[in-house]
Amino acid sequence: MEWKELLSHCDHTLLKPECTWEQIKIVCDDGMKYGCASVCIPPCYVRRANEYVGERLKICTVIGFPNGYSTPAVKAFEAENAVRHGADEIDMVINIGWVKERRWDRLLEEMQAVKAACRGRILKVIVETCLLTGEEKIKMCELVTQAGADYIKTSTGFSSGGATREDIKLFKDHVGPGVRIKAAGGIGGRKDAEDFLTLGADRLGTSRLVKLAKEQGI
Repeated sequence: MEWKELLSHCDHTLLKPECTWEQIKIVCDDGMKYGCASVCIPPCYVRRANEYVGERLKICTVIGFPNGYSTPAVKAFEAENAVRHGADEIDMVINIGWVKERRWDRLLEEMQAVKAACRGRILKVIVETCLLTGEEKIKMCELVTQAGADYIKTSTGFSSGGATREDIKLFKDHVGPGVRIKAAGGIGGRKDAEDFLTLGADRLGTSRLVKLAKEQGI
């Protein structure tokens, strides 16, 4: 797979708590230069990034991040606020505790509330696969589909594990029509990226691919 194709699936990401605007600006510059699908950045930088890139690049941000235990009302407000500031895409973290308690109705209501707050923007639902059983992952595929979300996403990158080939295959086998897959967390290089895309992922949440392209003088 050519570098241009790989990078077109990349949500070039910087979510470290200590990141500064100058670092976010570099990520935006790189995202535009390499034709990334979006840059995924903290909510506090969305407005400034949107003003900086204009129509040249999609801005993605995170909601309920990274632990997912904000209330649904707070997550919906965060999403609405991000959209108002110029976010094109929203990556929200589910309430993992509710999965463990099998509170399926509450999880569905939460995702639907955030979806409504997105006002037509892309919604990706982070289910944090490293904390779920196989049965729970399959159930989340069902609920994400039912909620009308655009993507199911493996991981925040802040927990005990990231995307695996097995999870991408499981998602591909169980999500409904129209739900795409984002692999994130621990994507180490080009081979990982190619494998995830071949297995059915449509987006890759990583900073590593752009770094590798830079190192190789792409």
